[in-house]
Amino acid sequence: MSVVVRFAPSPTGYLHIGGARTALFNWLFARSKGGKFLLRIEDTDRARSTDDAIEKIFEGLRWLGLDWDGEPVFQFARAARHADIAQMLMSEGKAYHCWSTQEELEAMRAKARAEGRQPRYDGTWRDRDPALAPKDVKPVVRLRAPQTGETTVHDMVQGEVTVPNAQLDDMVLLRGDGTPTYMLSVVVDDADMGITHVIRGDDHLTNTFRQVQLYRAMGVEPPVFGHIPLIHGPDGAKLSKRHGALGIEAYRDMGMLPEAMRNYLMRLGWSHGDADVISTEQAVQWFDMSQVGRSPSRFDMQKLTSLNAHWLRERSEEDLIGMIEPLIQAEGFSLDATGHRRLAAGMAGLKARCRTLNELAEAAAFYVEPRPIRIANDAVKILDEAARQRLAAIAPKLADVEEWSEAALEAACRQHAEQVGVGFGKLAQPLRVALTGSTVSPGLFEVMAVLGKDEVVARLDDAAQGRNGEKKARQ
Repeated sequence: MSVVVRFAPSPTGYLHIGGARTALFNWLFARSKGGKFLLRIEDTDRARSTDDAIEKIFEGLRWLGLDWDGEPVFQFARAARHADIAQMLMSEGKAYHCWSTQEELEAMRAKARAEGRQPRYDGTWRDRDPALAPKDVKPVVRLRAPQTGETTVHDMVQGEVTVPNAQLDDMVLLRGDGTPTYMLSVVVDDADMGITHVIRGDDHLTNTFRQVQLYRAMGVEPPVFGHIPLIHGPDGAKLSKRHGALGIEAYRDMGMLPEAMRNYLMRLGWSHGDADVISTEQAVQWFDMSQVGRSPSRFDMQKLTSLNAHWLRERSEEDLIGMIEPLIQAEGFSLDATGHRRLAAGMAGLKARCRTLNELAEAAAFYVEPRPIRIANDAVKILDEAARQRLAAIAPKLADVEEWSEAALEAACRQHAEQVGVGFGKLAQPLRVALTGSTVSPGLFEVMAVLGKDEVVARLDDAAQGRNGEKKARQ
């Protein structure tokens, strides 16, 4: 059997972290089995579905690298097909009209609760003569569900789960205005799209038993289901915005890499031995639903950031330059040929110290910043009068260095510190601040080698003369 799965988000909001993981699991399952990964937009809630949310879902999936097969299916456009199936079931005696009003339904539920039973529709119109129907009520169409026996789901994650049919009422297929319900639309779409496996959150498990009954009424073999546990916050509570339940684009804007996001999401509920760092290529080879756990996973921003740091170091210098260029430009700095050369030469030292693209762009800014460079607030105090005098004294010594290499620069600086009788630290830290604007940077002599002699001497002269007030000091 050729595997066909689908990701079916509702465009009433953006692609959130839980939806992104569901999409990833479906994508991995399809790619690992050589099957198809389809995309369906469940836009039947017309009041809340927006074009912007649809585009954000597309953008989020593309950024994550989850390519889908064929064109997206839009559920609302298939409403007539859904209604036709309900009418077919009516003609076969597998569905019926129900004229119960909202008040009557609420009374049924209240009575059931008072008697300690599960609130449900009691089947009033299941076998009642339609001639008795009130003239002023538009009927809904309900499925004639089995009342005895059991419905069993053989779930890829939850195992075998069984529910007595007596607990499942006759669900509504068409509303009084003739529009199909979510439950009908989902089953018809999955059947028409040839979906073989449905992988989704375990909050859908209770719906599955009713949907299986509908598949059988339609004469269609139900797909294989796999209900994955939800993601919780670090405190064990249901994941919310305060935990990090943001749209996937928010993590992109934080400077996360798509490969890091994929790695982190796949490890939220799925494991392969003790491996934490897993490439997408490895995951496609290894992925199996039998390795998905039944317990909720806990979202850990620190773990995500740590994985991002790993994958950032795996990226090439040119890739990273291209990624941070828009961020650097947003700070008002242009990336000319000289800036590009410096970033290429200094990127190895930069990326080893950064966890996100945002951190990388901030750390790299001093390489492309025009003089006089900004000085961070916490570094200004280092450039006191004594430090500026030391910088003025060493600048001509560095201008005389012939071999502009890290080793030669370190030797020149240490020799000068010894000659003037100051500890090397009292010279090195003002040098770092004058050249980078910060107390933290890649290795001092690496920075000097990347900047080049003329720029180093010029920046030291700026600092010695106190020329750093033309721009707002960095926070």
